[in-house]
Amino acid sequence: MEALEKRREHAIALFRIVTGLLFACHGAATLFDVLGGPHGAAPDFAAWPGWWAAVVQLVGGTLVLCGLATRPAAILCSGSMAYAYFVEHQPDGLFPIENGGEPAAMFCWSFLLVAAVGPGRWTLGSRLRPRRRDEDRPVTGSLPTDTPTSA
Repeated sequence: MEALEKRREHAIALFRIVTGLLFACHGAATLFDVLGGPHGAAPDFAAWPGWWAAVVQLVGGTLVLCGLATRPAAILCSGSMAYAYFVEHQPDGLFPIENGGEPAAMFCWSFLLVAAVGPGRWTLGSRLRPRRRDEDRPVTGSLPTDTPTSA
């Protein structure tokens, strides 16, 4: 188990990357008729909720994939899938297996997990943030007891 704990941040990053990629693919398929095209009829430009959902899928999924503004993007993606589940799927049956809402439910909970645990390693956001120099970091701890201090 210790070996798994050492790889925790890597596993979280891989989960985030795969989830973001799959979600972004749904948005690209709907908006650009690629990757097998949209599931069902393609929504008209700016049509609510289909076109906007696809934009959230493409943009939000890409942000999560890259690790940019990961937590806010994951919250938005999770919320959009909760909306999709309760508005589009749940009226057709109580359980996701009955109403075809399994992908919406899985994406909703997956993005909620990403928002809760964070992006893990390998984020573009960490590459874009400037590194702080050691002298800019706050000093923590106390002075050694054998070092005289001046008043």
